[in-house]
Amino acid sequence: MPGAQTALAWLASAAPDPESCRREWERNPLGVALLPAGHRWDVLILPSRLGHPTLDVLTRVLDQPGPVLADFGDARTGFFVPPGTAARWLGTGIRTAGVGTWIVVPYPGRPATGGIRWLIPPDGTGTLTDPGLLELAMHEAAAALATGGNEG
Repeated sequence: MPGAQTALAWLASAAPDPESCRREWERNPLGVALLPAGHRWDVLILPSRLGHPTLDVLTRVLDQPGPVLADFGDARTGFFVPPGTAARWLGTGIRTAGVGTWIVVPYPGRPATGGIRWLIPPDGTGTLTDPGLLELAMHEAAAALATGGNEG
């Protein structure tokens, strides 16, 4: 699957040792690797009650949002955004992963084996979600939740 290989190369390029990262993905029975945030991307982590409706809004206005993860138990949704976003982000209830943090990332192109999974897998080109558009989508999703228009 060429797209998955391109996505794998893009994700692994964030690792201190990309080849070692690829080998770890292959050996890990859960198909996950730990990658540093802050170099190729940051991650904004929303509670899924807000994250899923936000993703719905984004997919209505964008052809291709950046990669999006869902965590164990579907409690949180992580949006890949440009590096540096985490350091500038102010938002109640929003966690950030930037320089100095690491995230668990599933192998792209492989079916989820439980736990963390891709809601929108990386495309390998480096597409990331614009933080301004993400913020607007969050506001729209939050307004819909507040009025009972979307239960996510």
